[in-house]
Amino acid sequence: MKTVNVHAAKTHFLRLLARVEASEERMVMCRHGQPVADLVPHQRTDRTRPHPALRKITIDYDPVESLSEAEWPKTADDRFSQYGVRTIA
Repeated sequence: MKTVNVHAAKTHFLRLLARVEASEERMVMCRHGQPVADLVPHQRTDRTRPHPALRKITIDYDPVESLSEAEWPKTADDRFSQYGVRTIA
């Protein structure tokens, strides 16, 4: 890991950036000998892969298939009873 003072980093920033990009080297920028910032290569992620949590989700029905007449709730009480909720009449 290379150490560069802030003035040199400001003067040669594009050169340092190209070096970090090409070699994946990390650089520490210092002011008066004290580290103040790191110049590190960006970590690219593969956005085409689904998140691991999404692999655990399963759908046991066809979400675009219409409900049959028997599957529709008859009243508001029927609609919410599966959740333990009663409607107030």
